[in-house]
Order: sequence, then structure tokens, then C-alpha cells
Amino acid sequence: METVTGYVGHIVFRNEDNGYTVFHLENDDGEVTCVGNFNYISDGEMLELTGEYVHHNVYGTQLKVTSYTEKEPEDLVSIERYLGSGAIKGVGAALAGRIVKKFREYTFRIIEEEPERLAEVKGISERKAREIAVQVESKKDMRKAMIFLQKYGISTKLAARIYQYYGMRVYRVLEENPYELADNIDGVGFRTADEIASRIGIHTDSDYRIKSGLFYTLQQAVNEGHVYLPQDVLTQRAGALLEVEISDIGKHVMDLCIEKKTVMKEADGEIRIYPAHYYYLELNTAKMLHELNIDCEISEAAVEGRLKKVEGEEQIEPDIMQHRAVIEAIRHGLLILTGGPGTGKTTTINTMIRFFESEGMSILLAAPTGRAAKRMTEATGYEAQTIHRLLEVNVNPEEENSVGGFLRNRQNPLEADVIIIDEMSMVDLPLMHALLSAVVPGTRLILVGDVDQLPSVGPGSVLRDMIRSACFPVVTLTRIFRQAGESDIVVNAHKINAGEPVVLDNKSRDFFFLKRHDADTIIGVTITLIQKKLPGYVHARPSEIQVMTPTRKGMLGVERLNGILQRYLNPEDPRKAECEIGGRLFREGDKVMQIKNNYQLEWEVKTKFGLTVDSGTGVFNGDMGVITEISQYTETIEVEFDECRKVTYGFEMAEELELAYAITVHKSQGSEYPAVILPLLPGPRLLYNRNLLYTAVTRAKKCLTIVGSDTVFQEMIQNKNEQSRYTSLAEHIVEFQGDF
Repeated sequence: METVTGYVGHIVFRNEDNGYTVFHLENDDGEVTCVGNFNYISDGEMLELTGEYVHHNVYGTQLKVTSYTEKEPEDLVSIERYLGSGAIKGVGAALAGRIVKKFREYTFRIIEEEPERLAEVKGISERKAREIAVQVESKKDMRKAMIFLQKYGISTKLAARIYQYYGMRVYRVLEENPYELADNIDGVGFRTADEIASRIGIHTDSDYRIKSGLFYTLQQAVNEGHVYLPQDVLTQRAGALLEVEISDIGKHVMDLCIEKKTVMKEADGEIRIYPAHYYYLELNTAKMLHELNIDCEISEAAVEGRLKKVEGEEQIEPDIMQHRAVIEAIRHGLLILTGGPGTGKTTTINTMIRFFESEGMSILLAAPTGRAAKRMTEATGYEAQTIHRLLEVNVNPEEENSVGGFLRNRQNPLEADVIIIDEMSMVDLPLMHALLSAVVPGTRLILVGDVDQLPSVGPGSVLRDMIRSACFPVVTLTRIFRQAGESDIVVNAHKINAGEPVVLDNKSRDFFFLKRHDADTIIGVTITLIQKKLPGYVHARPSEIQVMTPTRKGMLGVERLNGILQRYLNPEDPRKAECEIGGRLFREGDKVMQIKNNYQLEWEVKTKFGLTVDSGTGVFNGDMGVITEISQYTETIEVEFDECRKVTYGFEMAEELELAYAITVHKSQGSEYPAVILPLLPGPRLLYNRNLLYTAVTRAKKCLTIVGSDTVFQEMIQNKNEQSRYTSLAEHIVEFQGDF
């Protein structure tokens, strides 16, 4: 370990959320680049640092700081330098010189104890004197709070977040109820709060702990897709988490209900416990669906004549169910259209569009992801947007007309006669609620999707629950059309969905199975397919060929696959800039995915001459792109997403990106790729089911290659066990049925 003392000369990078900082420390020996987590730091501060020197491939020798002490400047030159460094807002070098000249070695005592005397210095008013004193005092408070937090084993990184949120209330919160941290501090889970509580001495069976553990368990269930948990399941899960027997769960749940954190409801002989927010999302979603389900006053005979005319003019020859779907869309305010691949959903949508156009009606098309919206545009010739863009992401939450995350809402609804949403299986409960909030009764809403695909990544089971309620018109397309029937991808997808065995003889032109039984061999075959075999076969670039896998972990999980595929598909090259952030390596040319919704991220579309032709905000979970530039100087990563949207990420935001050479099947929803490779070896039975396999197969457009165990493949077809979700949208819909 080395100890050095000096002044903060220049802060290169700082993440205010976690305190991670890169800066240059100056002393008599020269300049040292330092990295570490600091609760507060600014130019000009004098620090004593302890750490070890490490060598970084890009940045050279750095001092990796493990601990530090803030030191008072030791002489008049040091005091003047500190004050003039910018550490105190509003005090520049010249003013700092006048302050030190006036008060000499007593400068800091005067600032802290007699700040009004600063007004004796030319250029400082009484108001400015008070502002300077407040800044100095606030830093002192922060430093004291950090010492207090560290007594309980809280890291500097976490302490920075806690103090930033609570300020001086942090003492009361930690001593009374540290579990509050889990509710309010981003990145602080129940387990961290529980560890702090144990250090403070809070008993394992305290009411605070049990209530916090129950609510945390509900939040974890939401992350799994559930909207509620039955009380006995909640008791079991929370008991295992807390490692205590919860004898009176009713009392604790009732306390949470009184605090308006949860809702308790009895239904179907069980007691359900909801996080309050999601209970009301479901309830309001059900109500708004009924408000839109208005029968239009038009006879079927009148509709038939007008529709036949449009079909003739457009030379459309729909089958009976496609024709029925269009009739239902015309006669009802709400329609659900569902069906598997090749059953003519796109043709049906096109017929609807042509009919409504002939009636002079305005139409909006949307889908959950950029890729799905792009496919919808290509298939219909009519512009489609993502649902987020349709609803106009709100970048200023304080704006007067803003409600929730979108500018389009009850007060500022969408202006259209007809709205068609594709890939509805991907739409989760919060997004559905936001969409319905922006649709006024009288607007026709047509929801299109494949109910047999995996449910949404987010909570809820919207499409399935709507169909299960039997309260809305539903048309299911089942006939596979001739052209689609020539594809074994389509035919085998329907066989998988029906639980029928699939012949793996490789006589197909688009459905192949390569039997391999070793993970590394499978990866080698995958690389060969991407680099040599498939690009020419499907007339696509290697970057357009997608590897999909059921899991994140394991020998064939996303995390391992991406590291290996990056080395082979985008190897190290002196012409390609790269950066290592948080243990992950990014390189120019890498295929990446956004892994969380970010409503504030700005994007631009530019011409090759640099002229901006479009711009907007919002990049969302599942959006995929390519790293086009990495700048060590500005510490930024530029990513180009679909539709040429370019986004600039600071290095501190890189945690929102991950490599996407391989993605999970869940993350592939709404997308379609020229070729898909699915590596397959044994895995968890609950995950390796028919539903997942069906979804994976239907993502391939021209060619699907499965590499792995044929036994696992056939077992997945027969495995109907999928993780059921605790949702109650269907019941809420039925409850409202009598009111409309």
C-alpha cells in the first residue's frame, strides 16, 4: 500500500450516484492519476490517499484508492489555492486571494464561525458571505454523516447515495428504521438494509423488519411478472427470506395496507396481497378497456357491402376468419386478433387499414419495440411507431401537462379514429395502462398478437387475461396459408405449439438441427455458422444473425456466450477503440442491447454530412444497436440503434448496455432475424418448456439452426409447464362487466 498527499488538480470523471471518481492529484512530486469512490470531492481539495498502483492498458499507471482523509490546507498558499479552485461556488482565484490576505491563517475559522465578516472583503456582499458559509457548512455536515454511516459498515459508494437522498435526516432514519432505505435508495435492496439493521442492533423479529421483508418479497414477485401473491405464498417466501416464522402475517399486511403500500383482497378462496400500485393499475386497466368496448351502430349487412368493395379494389382475397376479423373491427370499439405465424395477421391488418382509409378515418400503428414497429411498417406500408414514441415520452416530469412517464394521457389523448397495436404478447401491465390512458372512448382499438408466445418481460399477462375474461370480441386465425406453409419454420412452430413431434432429418431448406452434446463444441459450431455458413445462405451480414439462448447463466448462457463471441466476431484491433467499465469490455463494432428503460436519453438521426434530420428522447429495454465510436478523451460511447438513431452514453451510463451477440429468448420478443441459432443443452425444466421453444422458433425469418441435444428439444415440446403468473386482470374485467 502507498500513501500520498496532494491537491485535487482536475476531476476527469465523476459519477454522482455512486461517488466513483477519476482525478489528477498534484503534489511536489508531480501528478498522479487516482481512481476510487469518494463521497464528495472538488478541485483544489487537499487529500491524503492510501491505495495501490495498478497499470491500465489505456490509462497507464493509476493509484487505486482504498481509503482517504480530507486534510485542511497547511499554509496560506494552500488555503488560497483551495478557496480559488472552484470548491466553493462563487469564489474564484482573485477573490480567494483577497480573503486570505484579509484573514490570513484564521480564514477557515472566520468562514465557519463568523461568516458575516467575509463582507469586509471587497466584492463580497452579506448575501454572498452567507452563501459561502452555507457551502462550507454543508460539506462539514456531509463529512460528519459519512463517518456516522461508516460506523455501520456502509461503503463510501452507498453512503454517497444515502446522504444525497436524506441529507441530515440520515441519523434519524438509520437509528429508527433502516429498512426505509430499501424503499427509497436506488440500488439498496432489503438485504443491504437488513445488514445495516443487524449492525445497529434491531431484532430479527422486529415489526419494521418483517414489514419491510414482506414488501420486498412482493417487489421481487413483480420482477418475476406477478401482480400479487397469495398470502400463504407470501408468508412462505418472506419467511425464507427473513429466516423467522411469521406468526401474525395478517397484522403486518394490515399495517402495510394502512401505510397504503399494499392492498389485500379475498378472491377464489384465497387472500391476495398486491403492491398497491399494481392493484390499481389492473383495476383501472380493466375499467378503461370496458370504456373502449363500444358497439358501433352499424348493421353487418351495411358493413359487408362496403368491405367487399374494398377487398375487390385492393384485390384482397381473405379467408372466412380474416373477413370476420375485419367485420368485428368495424363493428366494435375493441378487438383482439390473435394467431400463430403464417396465419395471415398482416393481411388482415392491411385489409382493416384499407377499409378505414376508404372511410376517411385517421389511423395510428404501434408496437412495443423498434424492431417490431419497423416490421409493421414494412408489412403495411403505413408508418408504425413504438408505443413509447406514440405516447410521447415525458422528459420533464415537472411539466404541467405531464402525467406519469408520457405526455399523451387523459388530459392530452391520442388523436386518431383507429389505433392498431401489434405484438401484444409483449405489452406489460404498466405500458397497457399508459396506452389506455391516452385513448378516448369512441376510438377503435385493435390489439394483435400471438397469445402462445412468452408473456411480457414486465409484470402482468395482459393479452392472455383479456382473452380469458371472455368479455371482448376475439378472432383467432388458425389456417396456415400456402406460401407460409412452404416454410418448415412455420410448420414446425405450429407442431411445437400443438405438442406434436418434429422430424429432425435436415431435409428442410430453413429448419436445421445439428446434434452436439458438448458446450464448447456447440459454441465452435455457432461461430462457424455465423462467420462462414449462414451469411451467404440467408444473404445477411453476420451481425444480423442472432444467437438466442434460454438462460443468462451457465455454459451456454448469455453472459458466457457474449464474452466468447465478442473475441471471435469482433476481435481486438488497434484501429478499434475499446473501454473496460465495471469489469465489462466494450469495443467499437460490438453488438449491444439497452437493458433498462431510459426516458431521458436523447437520440439523433443524421445525414452523412452531419445534418440532423430527426431527434427525440427515450431508449428502451431490448433496443439493440452497434457501438460506432468510443472516445477515451470525452469518455463516451456512441451507439447506433435501429432507424439510424444515434445515442451518446457517458462511461458512467455503460451499466445500461450489455453485449448482444447472444440474447435470451425472452429478450428476443417482438423481433425477427434473417437467421437464428439456438444452442440447446439440458436446463431447468420450468424454463425449458414448449412456450419458450415456440417463441424462439418464431423469431427466425429465413433460417433456424438448433445446435445441441435432440432429446432436450423433444422434451421441451412435451413440457407444457410454464411458470404461471399471479395476475387478476381477467377477474377485474369480469367485475366491471355489469357496469357497462
